[in-house]
Amino acid sequence: MRPLILAAQLAALLAGAGLSTASAGDLLIHGGPIHTGVEAAPDAQAVLIRDRTILYVGDLAMARARGAKDARDIDLKGAAAFPGFVDAHAHLTGVGLRELTLNLDQTASVADLIAAVKTYAAAHPEGAIYGRGWIETHWPEGRFPNKADLDAAAPGRIIVLGRSDGHASVASSAALAKAGVTAATLAPAGGQILKGDDGQPTGMLIDHAQALVRDVIPPPSAATKRLALEKAGTLYAARGWTGLGNMSVDAGDLTLLTALAAQKKFLIRVDNYMDPSGAAEVLAKGPFQDATGLIRTRGVKLYMDGALGSRGAALLEPYSDAEGLGLQLTERDRGLALMKAAKAVHAQVAMHAIGDRGNRMALDWFEQSLEGDTAARWRIEHAQIVSDADLPRFSKMGVIASMQPSHAIGDLYFAPARLGQARLHEGYRWNDMLKSGAVVAAGSDAPVEVGDPRIEFYAAVYRHSLTGFANADWHLEEAVTRAQALKMLTWAPAYAAFAEGERGTLEAGKKADVTVFSKDLMTVAPAEILTAQPVLTVVDGVVVFEK
Repeated sequence: MRPLILAAQLAALLAGAGLSTASAGDLLIHGGPIHTGVEAAPDAQAVLIRDRTILYVGDLAMARARGAKDARDIDLKGAAAFPGFVDAHAHLTGVGLRELTLNLDQTASVADLIAAVKTYAAAHPEGAIYGRGWIETHWPEGRFPNKADLDAAAPGRIIVLGRSDGHASVASSAALAKAGVTAATLAPAGGQILKGDDGQPTGMLIDHAQALVRDVIPPPSAATKRLALEKAGTLYAARGWTGLGNMSVDAGDLTLLTALAAQKKFLIRVDNYMDPSGAAEVLAKGPFQDATGLIRTRGVKLYMDGALGSRGAALLEPYSDAEGLGLQLTERDRGLALMKAAKAVHAQVAMHAIGDRGNRMALDWFEQSLEGDTAARWRIEHAQIVSDADLPRFSKMGVIASMQPSHAIGDLYFAPARLGQARLHEGYRWNDMLKSGAVVAAGSDAPVEVGDPRIEFYAAVYRHSLTGFANADWHLEEAVTRAQALKMLTWAPAYAAFAEGERGTLEAGKKADVTVFSKDLMTVAPAEILTAQPVLTVVDGVVVFEK
């Protein structure tokens, strides 16, 4: 199912697929189910848009009467309209670069990985090879790839291939040699160098140890990054996203993004959370936005721990299938200093935390820094494994749970082995979060995941794999209702960025952001959610995608 979805999307994208840069004007949308996201009036016959703002939502005849004579009439012909879907957590540059480099997210085995590298190396006979997207948890070999695999695919070539979660990489022998990584090399704090029985590095580098080979791959140029950002914006509009929370943003990328928006080459909304190395401006003056209003900078993104799949997530008790408690990636004093600076200028902190220990430490640091301020809307990104004792603290402290439904339907194949049965219920607990009163903002973490709103909605409401698999380990009681999923993907991301007064629902006076799919996600069978096609994306009253 997933390859078919991706192939259809990319074919449409590369063909142009109705991508639009039309200027704003009166739009009348009608002719299909319209879900407003407003509890008191959840459905409407029409949405009238004027001057980038929603003028009226309700009866079709009334909308026609209020609209301009030359209003563009958009008949949905049975397609379903929603408030603009927003990916609460993604990495925009990474999404674009995934399309420009060796994309490994469809590799199904070590043999498949070797074949993909061999093919790419033949087509690119010069220079280092970088790729990303592999994940070994379903591979029949039952192991990580290693330097020998890469050496067999392209002997003598410098190769670095990132795991899909971004928390591990495998490097070839040539890459390790150029970086000076040997059996005697010590792993940096917050990192691991995996070694074989002979004591030599296998090529697998976990979390901060990836920095050891960072310089052996030339960084993408500003021109390449600009192209990546433009491509990512086009792709996201074509998938039905009207915006995203952009995580770990480089200062240079923010400059490129702002320039693209000014030139009307980037047309969706972005709320940026800066990497600490590029956060000086937002930590000095607080949140700000560009002249278009599309590009906003909200705060700083920090990392508490690694990922569960690569055993870098920080756990309270050892992993059930290996020794160790995971990794802490941010030193406490530095983390608290950054939080203090953010609080002083009302900037948000978005803290990556996966494991139960990672989440507890994040909540502890937030509690110490916020000193009882429950209105700061600081965020924990992922909040994947949360202990029973810590779950109520999200709501009590006003902390946003920024979670990615698709992580569960991938991770639950291996999470039982990592966590064991006694604490498996602590994982991916969207329903428990909502019941506790916490705000759950849903996203994809692309390019870790595909970055498709249909997959996120499907995972949230059905909690099965893309092929329909689930078992008792998947804790189906954590699935949410369709109304809750819609709110997680529309209103909650707006709230998490202090923008719920402007967007997140279809109401008069709000920004005109609308997502339309060919099928009604609120009523079709779960499997049909994945086959619904994006047909219209409107941002700020402008049609930015139309099929």
